[in-house]
Amino acid sequence: METYLETARLVLREFTSGDVELLVGLDSDLEVMRFLTGKVTPRDEIENKVLPGMLDVYARHPGLGTFAAHEKATGEFVGWFGLQPTATPGTVDVGYRLRRQTWGHGYATEGTRALIAKAFTDLGAERVVADTMAVNTKSRRVMVKSGLRFVRVFHVVFEDPLPGTEHGEVEYAVDRETWSAEACRDA
Repeated sequence: METYLETARLVLREFTSGDVELLVGLDSDLEVMRFLTGKVTPRDEIENKVLPGMLDVYARHPGLGTFAAHEKATGEFVGWFGLQPTATPGTVDVGYRLRRQTWGHGYATEGTRALIAKAFTDLGAERVVADTMAVNTKSRRVMVKSGLRFVRVFHVVFEDPLPGTEHGEVEYAVDRETWSAEACRDA
């Protein structure tokens, strides 16, 4: 297992074709999927679309992708963190999906902060963005604690909207200059 990134308590690595069960377990918790799709991701979708898509990002965008996160102390699978390419040059999207049993332990903030730092220091990103449903207050709190700032509310039309969709989506972001100034101040 080659390490992509380490934090104080987490090890992040690239997913492999053998990680189907980890993703099936994560995406089978309706509470984990509540603000994403509102339903379980079928195994065949993970095997034939989700995981191959993750592996493809590694090949097409070196340094970016979705990374399996494990507790350093136990090796237990925590969930995933991602730095995804966007349509805007120099901008990457940060995100995460964690097992419900690990919620409330600070992993989301710890992993997100580490990925933001990596985006600016190692990958040459100029801006990091993230978004979630406006009603997803826990993820919004993680975004703020990770150094992202509220940018806007926007509305997307969905064929089968989730409860709360009517309140819109929110975007948070930080640019390299702002992040660098805050990193110097916190050092």
